[in-house]
Amino acid sequence: MSDTDPLPEQPWETDDGAAPAAAATRRRTLRRVLLTAGPLVVALVSAYLYYTGGRYVDTENAYVKADKALISAQVSGPIATVTVKENQPVSAGAVLFRLDETPFKLALDRAKARLQEVRSDLEALKASYGQKHQELRLAESNAAYAEREFHRQSQLAHKGLTSQEQLDETRHRFDVAQKQVGVLTQDLARILANLDGDAAMPVEDHPRYLEAKAERDQAALDLQHAAVRAPFDGVASKTPEPGVFVKAGDPVMSVVAARGVWIKANFKETQLTHVHPGQSVTVRVDTYPGHEWHGRVTSISQATGAEFSILPPQNASGNWVKVVQWIPVRVAIDNRSQDLPLRAGMSTEVTVDTGYQRPLPGAVARVASWLDELVRVSQAKDDTPPS
Repeated sequence: MSDTDPLPEQPWETDDGAAPAAAATRRRTLRRVLLTAGPLVVALVSAYLYYTGGRYVDTENAYVKADKALISAQVSGPIATVTVKENQPVSAGAVLFRLDETPFKLALDRAKARLQEVRSDLEALKASYGQKHQELRLAESNAAYAEREFHRQSQLAHKGLTSQEQLDETRHRFDVAQKQVGVLTQDLARILANLDGDAAMPVEDHPRYLEAKAERDQAALDLQHAAVRAPFDGVASKTPEPGVFVKAGDPVMSVVAARGVWIKANFKETQLTHVHPGQSVTVRVDTYPGHEWHGRVTSISQATGAEFSILPPQNASGNWVKVVQWIPVRVAIDNRSQDLPLRAGMSTEVTVDTGYQRPLPGAVARVASWLDELVRVSQAKDDTPPS
């Protein structure tokens, strides 16, 4: 090939420019579509988010809760045996630990002896009352005889048929008989008072017997309380060691319920505008990603969390800064389909479906109403059978 020969034609030089033109056309068409449909899609998505944006409220300030009981003994004493281990499941009524029963058994024996002693004393008083009553009747009979004898001796002395010494002796016997009646009457009244005013009252109804019986029963109850039992089904926690001295009423261990757990969800006060008891709830637990529990709102606390603090805020004094408050909401779990254990204190995420829908703007609402009416009329025509 010489320097004067023309160069061969390239492919892009032989094209008449149709490809660039087609590409430009496609770009213009795409631009028109994006400029037209893009704002429409954005408007529809925005309208949807606005319309449904207030329906769901959620919070991550939510935790699993369960019934917890601080176990304390009702009597004082050293722990003899601990019958459960840490984190061991226990059933209601199961013995958790036992105190040394020796002093309580001694107290029960002492109370039983005291009860029997009171019974014997009351039986003796009843017998003594009967005896004194008979002695009083005898004394009254003697007094009556002494009185008749004194009157007879007085008449004889008036006639000079007896000596003054004989008359004085008769008068003395009469006085002694009267005083004996008085003494026995006082003794009888004392015994009757000890019998609570009713000598025929059964021993079992006497106040002293009832008091001694109550002491016996209290001693038996203390012996029973030496065995500390679980108040409900749950899991034992913070178990004590044998030998520890326990004072009545002091917490020793705890039992956490394994069933009937619920969720305590803390919502901002601004989130609770449309939240009411009975609304459905979705619960997600951090421990089990990918699993959901369903529940319902059971109650909303009457006070914010700050009201239960040790030092509640005093907004009437000093400088004031408005802070959004948190209000506890109790959520009951309806299903346990996964049968995954939920433990007290687990972190959760709670979403409440309030069912609330924001009202559409006036123009949009009229257009939506017109479209609904158009669809309804069209369906009515389609359902009308041909004549």
